[in-house]
Amino acid sequence: MFPHSRREFLPFLRSYWRSLLLVLLGVLIPFGLFAHLTHEVFREGGFSWDQGVLDWYAQRRTPALTWAAETLATLGGVTVLPFVTLLLAWLLAGRGGRAHGWFLVSGVAGATLLNVTAKVVFQRPRPDELLALLNEPGFSFPSGHAMSNAAFGFALTLVFWRSRAGWPVAVFGLLWALAVGASRNYLGVHYPSDVLAGFTASVAWVAGLYTVMARRWPQLRDSPAGPRDTR
Repeated sequence: MFPHSRREFLPFLRSYWRSLLLVLLGVLIPFGLFAHLTHEVFREGGFSWDQGVLDWYAQRRTPALTWAAETLATLGGVTVLPFVTLLLAWLLAGRGGRAHGWFLVSGVAGATLLNVTAKVVFQRPRPDELLALLNEPGFSFPSGHAMSNAAFGFALTLVFWRSRAGWPVAVFGLLWALAVGASRNYLGVHYPSDVLAGFTASVAWVAGLYTVMARRWPQLRDSPAGPRDTR
């Protein structure tokens, strides 16, 4: 795969530039950001703005916003998101996208398992329970909701990117992940750095998984929703 001479480099770049760009933007940069966040939290004592952001949310709580945040916590949690993921994977398989379904399930499940492992390793306490609207068990870093829902949105984007639904799905995936992440800060159960770490770790995981699985199943690069309209 890799070029052995300068003469072979340009053809190699033309053939694999998309994969190289995905590895750079989707794996290396997010992983570097995750490493930086981890260093700041556990070597330097965290970020000064972490508590400030939580206080800002706490001062702007309303019954309607609290209901919306709690609804997002439910929809993006373990009682709903896994079943939505499995349903979408089943629908993709029914349209000839079996590889896409496996990719979606693997992306979300893998992010969840990585999150559990990271929480056990880092064991960061949650924010002050007096400011929290929910009583969440377990550790804080990184945010499980942020990590699993970012993986869900990014995996869906990669599945449909080369179809007519590519941009709408990408916008939905981004807004969904941001809304769920913000809800965790609003509810006071995660620091902002927990959410950012969850986002960066998920992007690196899903992009890396896509790169590996697409080599085994080339059909993963073709959207099951049909080709993008180029007119």
